[in-house]
Amino acid sequence: MNVVSFYRFFEVADPESAASHLRTQLGKLELVGTLLIASEGVNASLAHQDLDLLRCAVQLVETSTGASSLRAKYSTARPDNPVFYRLKVKVRDEIIQFGKPLTSSDPLGVHVQVNEWNELLDDPDVLVLDIRNDYEIEAGAFDNAVPVGIERFAEFESRIENLIEVHGKSTIAMYCTGGIRCEKASNALLASGCEAVHQLDGGVLGYLEMVKPSESRWHGECFVFDQRVSVDAKLSQGSYDQCHACRRAISETDKESSLYVKSVSCPYCFHETSERQKAQFAERAKQEALANARGERHVGVLQT
Repeated sequence: MNVVSFYRFFEVADPESAASHLRTQLGKLELVGTLLIASEGVNASLAHQDLDLLRCAVQLVETSTGASSLRAKYSTARPDNPVFYRLKVKVRDEIIQFGKPLTSSDPLGVHVQVNEWNELLDDPDVLVLDIRNDYEIEAGAFDNAVPVGIERFAEFESRIENLIEVHGKSTIAMYCTGGIRCEKASNALLASGCEAVHQLDGGVLGYLEMVKPSESRWHGECFVFDQRVSVDAKLSQGSYDQCHACRRAISETDKESSLYVKSVSCPYCFHETSERQKAQFAERAKQEALANARGERHVGVLQT
C-alpha cells in the first residue's frame, strides 16, 4: 500500500465547492484517507495500492483548489494494511487545529534543509524544540531535542511563555512530522518576540527522505496518524502497534507487560484510566469484533 501526504497554506477561494468536487473525483479513484480544506489551505494523507493513482489525486487537488506544486511525500505500508478505513473530504476552519487560521501576511520561521538542520542540532546556542505530542516522541526523536510537553498541538501557544522564561528568546529550531505544525508554531513564537526561528523543511518525513543514512541524526521511528502507527528510516511501515486507549506507540516488549490488555490498556496508561473507562474500551473492542465478524467496520470515536 502506498501513502501520500501533503499540505499547503494558501488562500482557497471556495472551500465548500472544492471539497464537493474532490469528494466525487477522489471517490472515483477509490482512495482512502483524509483531505481537509479550509480558507487557509489544504492538508491531506491518502492511500492506494496504485502509486500513479495517488499522483493523479495530488494533481486533482492542485487543479480543484488552486494550489500550485504541492510538495507530496510518499511512503509505504504493508500490503495487508489499508492505512485508512474510508475516504473523508472535509471543510474545516483550519487545516491544523490551533485556534486561528494562518494568513498570507503572517511571518513564518526560516525553512532549513537537511545539512543546515544537522548544523543547528550541533549548535549549543540553538534551542531545538520537538513540538509534537508527547506520545509521538516516545517512538523516535532527534539528538538534543527538547519536548515542548503537550498532549495536543492546540496547547502549544499556552506553553510559549514558559519556554521563553526557561530558555530565553534564543535562536530556536523546531520540527514536527511533516512541517505543518511548525508553520503555525513559528508564527506564534515570532509574535511572542522571538527573533530567530527556524523550522525543518518537510518535517521528519522530508528529512528521512533526503538525508543519507550515514548523516542521519534521527533515532527510532516516526509516529504517523494512521494505521501504520510509525514509519522507519526508509519511510516503510514501522514496528510499532498502538494502544487504542491512549494512542501511544507500543512495542512488542510493551505488549508482554501484565498491564497490557489489547484495546483496553498498556503499561503507559494503565494507571491513568478508571475501571469505568477500561470497561468502555473493552465494550468498544467487543463491538469492533462483532462488526468484523459480520464483514463490517465498526468505527468508534476517540477524541484526544
